[in-house]
Amino acid sequence: MPISYEWRGQFSSAEANALHAEAFETGVVGDEDWDWRALTDAHSLDWVVARDDAGDLVGFVNVAWDGLVHAWIQDVMVAARAARRGIGTRLLAAATEGTRHAGCEWLHVDFDDHLRDFYFGACGFRPTNAGLIRL
Repeated sequence: MPISYEWRGQFSSAEANALHAEAFETGVVGDEDWDWRALTDAHSLDWVVARDDAGDLVGFVNVAWDGLVHAWIQDVMVAARAARRGIGTRLLAAATEGTRHAGCEWLHVDFDDHLRDFYFGACGFRPTNAGLIRL
């Protein structure tokens, strides 16, 4: 299955909600789903979409930012049927390059412990100190 990647590629909120539900095992809520288009348009530097040869959305990553030099990775999602094929790694490579090209100096990511090898090994992030408050 060939995969195409597009910086700021077109997607619908319905596609993103379905992929999010699958990737994070949350279920699709229906009419109360998030308006991904409005959210990304208002708060994101950019995003990257991955589509299979049938045109189905099989991957997505959002790049949020502070409007200056800091950006961060949000919502890395890969469809289960396309998992373990390097799609997540390619999404992050495209996001990193696009963020660099946009003039940002730093790209941040946080993640659950079981994803350390992916982010530090496959994607080139390095460990750093950070803080978190659960609200």
